[in-house]
Amino acid sequence: MRAFDYEALAERTWDTDILNLVAKLHEHKGRQALYARTKPVELERLVEIARIQSTEASNKIEGIVTTGTRMRQLFAEKTTPRNRDEREIMGYRDVLNTIHESFPYIPVRPSYILQLHRNLFRQAGLTFGGAFKSVQNYINETRTDGTVVTRFVPVAPYETPEAMERLCDAYAQAAASERVDALLLIPAFICDFLCIHPFNDGNGRMSRLLTLLLLYRHGYDVGKYVSIERQIERTKDLYYDALAASDAGWHDGTSDPTPFIRYTLRVLLACYVELEERLGAPAGAEDTAYDVVRRWVGTTLGRFVAADVVEQCPSVGRSSALAALKRLAEEGHITRHGKGRGTYYTRTERD
Repeated sequence: MRAFDYEALAERTWDTDILNLVAKLHEHKGRQALYARTKPVELERLVEIARIQSTEASNKIEGIVTTGTRMRQLFAEKTTPRNRDEREIMGYRDVLNTIHESFPYIPVRPSYILQLHRNLFRQAGLTFGGAFKSVQNYINETRTDGTVVTRFVPVAPYETPEAMERLCDAYAQAAASERVDALLLIPAFICDFLCIHPFNDGNGRMSRLLTLLLLYRHGYDVGKYVSIERQIERTKDLYYDALAASDAGWHDGTSDPTPFIRYTLRVLLACYVELEERLGAPAGAEDTAYDVVRRWVGTTLGRFVAADVVEQCPSVGRSSALAALKRLAEEGHITRHGKGRGTYYTRTERD
């Protein structure tokens, strides 16, 4: 069976970009207390928006959807779920609320993970909720010609309970030693969780809920105010690519979690940038429109369009945002593709 040793992460030499991402996230975490003191009303307003977006996005990744109108009505308790999709969506909302409100009291142990999984499917009335998988599952990939191939075979059902015990023990040991930065430990744990794939259904949703739980327990609160799940849903191709790159050789212990760690750190940084753009820069900071747009672009994954910049940088006017995009393209920080309404941008590799 695969062994888990997260303390080995402390002995690794990390790429410069990983270390820079960790340093930037430490800075953002340090500003959380300032925002909590100076803008509590604004933060509170963001909480409900983020909960709706998180619930919608995390389920959408799995093909579980409803309309935006129905989503708002369900959250406002002005209607009741009318099909299985909506019941599963409300189950996610329930678990998300539990994590938001009680994360200090939810240890990372198999029994608690099983309880969260049970609650995820409680409204849907599905009997496999709260139990580890009973049949072998597979990670399949659909190719462009329509053929389906098995890309990864997770842990067998009979090995799953012990694998989850070892996984949680290794996490607890590394967290207690404080030798490994939580920003490296958390995505490494989540990557292993997804490779175990411990449930018949709900593994992806549980991985995102556990990500929030672990971040909150380590003091990274951004997911309360900006939806991490929404950022993942918007970049899900990169998410799956990073996971595929990290699970190669997993069973024989030769896998490298770096791609998934890098992806997770970029997602978190994008969320922190979005939060600070919504709230305004900390006291004493005087960023220009160009500074604001370049900082956002620096955390963006994949392609984006001008409308994304206008939406994600609300402190910058539309004309200023477009001017900043033009300058960034001229300076080579981003590359423009297409023309007219089909125009989109990507970040250059050197940035």
